[in-house]
This record gives sequence, structure tokens and C-alpha cells, in this order.
Amino acid sequence: YFIEGHVPIEAINKLLKEQPADNIIALMGQFASDNRATKVDLGVGVYKNQSGVTPIMGAVKKAQALLLESQVSKSYVGLLGNLNFVQSMKNLILSDSLRSENFVGAQAPGGTGSLHQMFLLLRAANPNITVWISNPTWPNHPSMLRHLGIEFRYYRYFSEETGSTDFDGMMSDLAEAKCNDVILLHGCCHNPTGANLSVGEWDSISQLCLKNEIIPLVDLAYQGFGDGLEEDVLGLRRMAGLVPELIIAASCSKNFGLYRDRVGVALYLNEDKKVLSLTSDNLKSVNRLTYSFPPDWGATVVSTILNDSGLRADWNEEVQDIRSSITHLRLGLRDALKRATNSDRFAFLGEHKGMFSRLGLTKGQVDLLRKDHAIYMVGDSRINIAGLNEKSVNVLANAVAKIL
Repeated sequence: YFIEGHVPIEAINKLLKEQPADNIIALMGQFASDNRATKVDLGVGVYKNQSGVTPIMGAVKKAQALLLESQVSKSYVGLLGNLNFVQSMKNLILSDSLRSENFVGAQAPGGTGSLHQMFLLLRAANPNITVWISNPTWPNHPSMLRHLGIEFRYYRYFSEETGSTDFDGMMSDLAEAKCNDVILLHGCCHNPTGANLSVGEWDSISQLCLKNEIIPLVDLAYQGFGDGLEEDVLGLRRMAGLVPELIIAASCSKNFGLYRDRVGVALYLNEDKKVLSLTSDNLKSVNRLTYSFPPDWGATVVSTILNDSGLRADWNEEVQDIRSSITHLRLGLRDALKRATNSDRFAFLGEHKGMFSRLGLTKGQVDLLRKDHAIYMVGDSRINIAGLNEKSVNVLANAVAKIL
């Protein structure tokens, strides 16, 4: 195919395959091209205030201003990124649930980048590994695993009938996981269902991991959006104190509002110092081969906030305000749907946590909402609660009642 150092276009056309569309990205395009003034976007997973804007947090603006004054260089930081940020994120997530010397970590471009790097490490350590993912889960989970050629299987997680977790089904499926398999768990605010595990259920999963020598991998994207910054990671912290090996991929996109700055951290916990050293070396290697050095600005903003008592207090308050806003909208939608449908069919919404829930509608009903009412949601009826406002709560409830 190579002729004088280049690949002919016809060869590229033969080698490249048309890729399946990302449903959420495609939905964004459809919404953008809809000219109806009444349109409502419940598809994209970003927080929006009552004005429909994804705001920059006040603490973030203050931290950025401090950095503009104090930062004297844009030179590379290191292959693992800003290690002060890594330590600060470990403290935020795990507090004192393990000693500082029992982990290594790396900054990565967002939660997706953190997951990707850990998937690469897992594949390198065991090419025959199987990753167990929840059914349903965030669509990028299976897409990344498929792209990397990593085998995966689904475990039951959500009951459409009850609108809550199917923990018995989950444990039954995970009993088939083999030694050194990986269980991918959502740290809190499960995407797309909003149905969370209890602390006791986290303990049961930890015991299963211990018994069958399974590695837990926790995707933590919404800390602070469920019950609180501390409360949302109680189960994870207990797991960190029980299992000998744990992987965490955390995102700062939501709770710091740093979506476009791509701020994430990959953490690996183990008591064996030789394993930790080897893991750190391999993290440096995969980072070098993937993107060399992670972007520093957003991570330094986060570490500045977490290590300044005043900025951290401001940030805590802002996260609390966001959580309160989401909870208010969630309960408002539950009540509006009860009035509009004259039933308790959607009472489960009040039990869910975070930005997402699934309404339990068919794809045909979701299509009708988009076509007849300009309401956009993912085909499985997942909605972003934060995409609503005081007015659109009733608009959605009335439209759902009509299509039912």
C-alpha cells in the first residue's frame, strides 16, 4: 500500500470502516437543528442551571485568577501529571480509609481517559481478562472495551418493574466471575438509572471480590451529586478497607464543572510496594504512548481549591447547591408525573440519586416525545434531570401523560 512514503486514498478507503454513531452525540445534533422554541434537551449529561447554562463555579474562577498571578511556567509537569492533584483527589475520595503509601495514581484527561489507561494496564497484565459491566451502563463502557479488544460480560443491575436495583440478580451473575476478572462498578449516581447500591451491598460485593479474587474497578463521575461529598463514597471507602486490590477512575467534570478542561485521576490501591512501583512505571509508559503528558491547567485548579480552606468551603457550598437543585427538580418531576398520570408509576424517581433516571418508556414513546413535543432524551428513556427547569418539569410530565 505504501508508494513513495504515502498511502493512496483508495487504500485508506479499503482499510477504514464506517463507525457506528454515538447515540448521545447524534441526539445533540438533532436537538441543535430543531427550530421549535419549546424544545427541551434531556439527553446530554451536563449540569445546567435554571437559565439552561452550564456555569463556571465561583471557586474555579477564583482559583484560576490565583493561578494566572502565580504560575510562572508552562513547562511539562511529568508523565503522571500533577502529583499534588493526585494526592488531593485520593484524599477527597478515600479520606483516611487507607495509608498514603498504599496507592499510586496518575492524572488523566477526564474520567474517560482514566478508564482508558486502566483498561490498557489490565489488558497488558492479563490479555484474557474479562470485565463485568452493569446492564444497563454508560454506553462508552462497552464501546471502549470493544475498541480495545477486551472481553466483557453484563451483570444484571436494574429492574424495570420496580425501578430499583436488582441486587439478587447482580450477585447471581457475578458469582460466575473468575479469578482476576474485573467488576466495573459505578461509585454513585448510577448512569443511566440513578439507582444506587447501599453501603451493605457494597460490603457484599467486597466479600465476593475477596472470596473469588476479583478486582473491583470503580468509575466515580458524580461524587457530591447524590447525598453529599462524603456520603456518596461511604461504600467505596469501606471497599477500599476490605479488598487487597482496587482501581478507581474519577472525573472532575461534574463536581468541579470542568467539562471541557478534561480533568480526571486514575488510582490503584495495593499493599504490595513492588506491585505499586511496577504499576506506576507502567502508567508512565502507557501515558507516554497515549498522550505523553496530561493537560495541567484544570488539575492545578482542582488541587488549588482542595488545598485552600476558603476556596474549598466555597466549592463545598456550590456542590451542595447543585445537589439541592437536582433533588428539587427530581422530586418536582415525580410529583408532576403523579398529577398528570394520576398514578404512582413514577414514584421510583424520588428514590434515585444524581443527574439521571430512566422513565421506563419504550423507544417508540421516546420518539413520539421528540416528534410531537420537542422533548429530547436517549432512546432507552434516560433523562438528565439537570436539563429540566421549573417550567419544563410540567411540560415533560404532561407530554408523558399524553403519549401514555
